[in-house]
Amino acid sequence: MKLGLSIGYSGAELNVPVERVQRAEQLGYDSVWTAEAYGSDAVTPLAFLAAKTSRIRLGTAIMQLAARTPANAAMSAATVDAMAGGGRFIAGLGVSGPQIVEGWYGQPWGRPYYRLKDYVEIMRKIFRREEPVVHEGKEISLPYTGEGAAGVGKPLKSILHMNPDIPIYIGAGNAATVRLTAEICDGWLPLGLTPAAVDEYKPWLEEGFERARAKGVDKGFHNFDIVASAHVDVDDDVSGALARLKPEVALYVGGMGHRDKNFHKDMMIRRGFGDAADRIQELFLAGRKDEATAAVPDEWVDEKSLVGPPARIKQRYRRWEDAGLLNTLYVRSKQDEAIEVMAEAARLNAPR
Repeated sequence: MKLGLSIGYSGAELNVPVERVQRAEQLGYDSVWTAEAYGSDAVTPLAFLAAKTSRIRLGTAIMQLAARTPANAAMSAATVDAMAGGGRFIAGLGVSGPQIVEGWYGQPWGRPYYRLKDYVEIMRKIFRREEPVVHEGKEISLPYTGEGAAGVGKPLKSILHMNPDIPIYIGAGNAATVRLTAEICDGWLPLGLTPAAVDEYKPWLEEGFERARAKGVDKGFHNFDIVASAHVDVDDDVSGALARLKPEVALYVGGMGHRDKNFHKDMMIRRGFGDAADRIQELFLAGRKDEATAAVPDEWVDEKSLVGPPARIKQRYRRWEDAGLLNTLYVRSKQDEAIEVMAEAARLNAPR
């Protein structure tokens, strides 16, 4: 199992941890991952890191669909990949949520399943440059002929001769989108995957692979990348480390989404923590955020994370390796020590 490093998105100030990424590359990490919400974007930091590194792959986890047209996402991915020397960019995509899509980007939530399908297909056509791009989809069509169109849209082919094989991953967590991801993408960025939950997703993935094979595409676990993530916090005080991770859980389960449409809460319920999920959301939406944080169970955080002294982290890392299917685990941490400990846990060797 390979290691990745997540640097996420910025807080109030943007700080790209160049030295930490360079150290991860020296240690043999395979990839570095950015993100975006409604502040810093996911692509620009990777362009900066491309100039500061030589080998490590550059992934977005995720580019939000509403932030860019599929053509712009393809252009951005191909441009950074070319500047990085080719073969380094991973285009991770996701729909985000209706509050951000409609509140921040001013786009309709629409039908996310079909938007993802159209988006990926258009990006593939752009990367491959086989012919001018034409696409008639249920959510996105090129050329555009809808309301307000001038009626003179012309199918175009990219001026830049792009890497035709830039991998496309989707961040997904429900059955329909996981199946779609397995069918049409090169990899999957699962929402909150844990070692104990791997079997939960196998049937969905296999159904997606079967759809691809029915269309004559060789598809299966042998050529599909599954990239999980885990918070890592090195600390002799396990309880203290778990407590530091609870505010984020409270935010996502309690307030990241509408009361009746919250993917993070739904996942917590599906995994057997329904009462806790309901309580966290109730407290968070009432403005009682400290109580919501306190309501997050230790067991929930510990299952999703690697925390404690180095020996405990290394021992629990084996659970991720032994779970099977996972190709990459990317580390979410701001600790330089965590990068070193995880390299030891994964028994990495610095590249020669």
